[in-house]
Amino acid sequence: MRITVPQRGEKLRLSELAEVNARQVLEDRIIALTYADNRAEDALFSLQDELSLKVVPRLMVCFDVSHMQGKETVASAVVFQNGEPSRADYRHMRIKGDWGNDDFQSMQEAVHRYFRRRLDERTPLPDLVVIDGGRPQLSAAHNAFNHLDLPDITVVALAKKEEEVFVQGKKTPLRLDRRNRALHILQRIRDEAHRFAVRYNRKLRTKRTLRSQLGDIPGIGPHRQTVLLRRFGSLKGVKSATKEEIARVPGFSKALASRILTYLGN
Repeated sequence: MRITVPQRGEKLRLSELAEVNARQVLEDRIIALTYADNRAEDALFSLQDELSLKVVPRLMVCFDVSHMQGKETVASAVVFQNGEPSRADYRHMRIKGDWGNDDFQSMQEAVHRYFRRRLDERTPLPDLVVIDGGRPQLSAAHNAFNHLDLPDITVVALAKKEEEVFVQGKKTPLRLDRRNRALHILQRIRDEAHRFAVRYNRKLRTKRTLRSQLGDIPGIGPHRQTVLLRRFGSLKGVKSATKEEIARVPGFSKALASRILTYLGN
């Protein structure tokens, strides 16, 4: 392999033009990143002012609860570092309590479990906690804090539609201008927590549906359901498999494979 550098003529001109274009792209990218960083910084300082925080909220965590008619209730905790998502620090959990549609209890459990673990692991605590919801959800988070030996951390809740910011200890919610960058960053982390919670809830509901369909087949218990889904990836994958392919899975005979395909409509 040979690399040649043009010294004259048209090729040299094209090479120089490519270098100029590359430098321009790099400079534009640096400017864009600097501008984005400045906007994030402005939003954080604005948030500090609006909420009268002692420190700039560089580490933020937001909670949301998601369920479908009280089933498969889950919670999310998303983290923003310096105004940007820190996806490696995202967490989700299944709510253990049988709370049904009671978002208050579910939120209280989620916040308590999250911070209990952070205290046990001695990991840094956030500068600001955001709750997706209104005053009831805010009270739930505050109750969870009361059961833990936590330092003074500001907790706010952002309600949808009216986009009112509820602050613990204040009777009247904040109504920030829709163009306010402090509101924008609260909306971003709130919407991200909602997205993350809904995605996990859908994942669990899909698994439950798949297991329900496979569970109707005689001889297919929880263990075999798990084995099938791991081997073929999805219910569609099981349906697309041949009798021979299913029978090659450890613990499955040709007779059982035939029964599975018959029940699944093949």
